[in-house]
Amino acid sequence: MLRESGHDVRVVPTESALKFVGAPTWEALSGHPVHTGVWDDVNQVPHVSLGRWADLVVVAPATANLLARAAVGLADDLLTNTLLTATCPVLLAPAMHTEMWLHPATQANVATLRSRGIEVIEPAVGRLTGADSGPGRLPEPEDLFARVLAVLAAGPLAGRRVIVSAGGTREPLDPVRYLGNRSSGRQGYAIAEVAADMGADVTVVSAHVGIPVPHGVDVVEAGTAADMLDAMRTASVGADVVIMTAAVADFRPDAVRETKIKKVDLADPEPITLIRNPDILVDLVDRRRPGQVIVGFAAETAADEDALLELARAKVARKGCDLLVANDVGGERVFGADTTRALILDGSGVVLADVAGTKADLARRLLEAVADRLDDR
Repeated sequence: MLRESGHDVRVVPTESALKFVGAPTWEALSGHPVHTGVWDDVNQVPHVSLGRWADLVVVAPATANLLARAAVGLADDLLTNTLLTATCPVLLAPAMHTEMWLHPATQANVATLRSRGIEVIEPAVGRLTGADSGPGRLPEPEDLFARVLAVLAAGPLAGRRVIVSAGGTREPLDPVRYLGNRSSGRQGYAIAEVAADMGADVTVVSAHVGIPVPHGVDVVEAGTAADMLDAMRTASVGADVVIMTAAVADFRPDAVRETKIKKVDLADPEPITLIRNPDILVDLVDRRRPGQVIVGFAAETAADEDALLELARAKVARKGCDLLVANDVGGERVFGADTTRALILDGSGVVLADVAGTKADLARRLLEAVADRLDDR
């Protein structure tokens, strides 16, 4: 795919890699000779020249063994020598069984590599060798290709500052219980990751989320609606784009008990009085600076698509945001899932896109619409 798009590609396999795909195949695909050791073509000093020549080094798949060798700086073949001499960005795409990926040693190696500025992307979740399934699968070639292009070229959001809220807030009732919602944070994190891929400087204001933080983004924790309001006000100052993906509680208890609410036999529980939380999206719209693009989300339970569109148009008019993403979250369709379906509307209620696919697909289409609006301002 890289060759077909005009890039010059050199393949540096390990000895183990050649047990899967032979050197003649790599040479035919890349148009260059293939070597594994530092003693081949010594006059060209390949263990130094390759790292200096490259605009990007991609290791795909990056095995647990490779991650370990790279983390401690071993240089026992041409690939690890190239990693030590590379002055360009380095992208590692791990692939291994779930137990190996989650092992503390592997996670420590990944943390070490990331601390040095190397991008180690999260492996995909899916079918592994045999009947096994879980995190550790190599991402699809199309996804790796897109990530490579994003690193090689300044993306449409290069130089832009993007703030994304994600996850669900929790409003405490007592030291044990809270009022919450079913948001997983997957959509917000997908938007943050794609925005970073498109060149943006990304900050995520994260409520309660149970998935790993995307690599290359800053995170600010915000547990309650009040926390989220304060964090978003602060983070959005100077931002080019503000995307309000988080599921923020509309209401909170009027008082938080200092001790656990106890069950008393044969007695009805005391009623809980709710008060309205501030509307963060409206607050951000009221505070926005010239040129700033603000995006809202509408999670609805609609009778049909016409009803969803009616609710979405009413909300975008009421909130005053530049773009609105609306989806039907009823019937176990969205929360915690990898796929979604949503409408993207502009500020006047016109449907720009009807997206059905992964949450990354929706993120990419939304951010393209955001980039178009930034270019017009």
